Amino acid sequence: MEFEATFGTDAPVIGMVHLPPLPGAPKAPDDGAAAMRDALDRAAADARALDRGGVDGIMVENFGDAPFYPDDAPKHVVASVTRAATEIAGETDLPLGINVLRNDAEAALSVAAAVDADYVRVNVHTGSRVTDQGVVQGKAHETIRLRDRLGVDAGVFADTDVKHSAPLSAEGHSAESFADTAERGLADAVIASGRGTGEALDPEALEAVVDDRDAHGLDTPVLVGSGVRADTVADVLGVADGAIVGTALKEGGETTAPVDADRVAELVARADEVR
Repeated sequence: MEFEATFGTDAPVIGMVHLPPLPGAPKAPDDGAAAMRDALDRAAADARALDRGGVDGIMVENFGDAPFYPDDAPKHVVASVTRAATEIAGETDLPLGINVLRNDAEAALSVAAAVDADYVRVNVHTGSRVTDQGVVQGKAHETIRLRDRLGVDAGVFADTDVKHSAPLSAEGHSAESFADTAERGLADAVIASGRGTGEALDPEALEAVVDDRDAHGLDTPVLVGSGVRADTVADVLGVADGAIVGTALKEGGETTAPVDADRVAELVARADEVR
């Protein structure tokens, strides 16, 4: 994918649509039809609010489906995410990304192919991580080949030092390093995040990721994937090539709340000051 051409800027702000529990998830309403309708209504409303607020792209994920399947979400989850992504695509022309939690890259790419999405997020693309779902194994070799077989131009945005996890590697070595993820894993962008959802990334850690990228002579974009707020976005974009923002754009700063278009507009205005 062409990163800047896709988003219309070299430093995009991507807003999150966190889907509520989908049919079949433990916290979903017992009435599956009602659960799907709730998810579609929320997805559409959040997409409209993000669009009005001025973000450069949208990422949708099945955030409400915890506990997550490690790397093979069942068919009903994939179908529901596809339906929600279709709903979002009908509300906005913004570039659309897909993330099927915990780490189902095959499903994310399949949804992207079905709805003509622009990018996917893969939490563990190379190496292995210890997570609350157990050991999650990167499958870059399968993901990149599947993209070719499907004939889609969706970018693969892959995490480094994945949140809600710990590395499974010898001290001093990480198979999820920038070079492995971008150069050997062929990721189109690398996402650096804090320890968990909504947690800020230490500025020194961000600089280390960018330095690692530069040391390997790569030009792969670096996005910050958690904890970006209106009062920090300018500093973040002074170092990184973009930001994926969820919690800070929600009513009251609550991750599971609806998107607040005014909070979106405030953060985007702060971002515009430095880009």
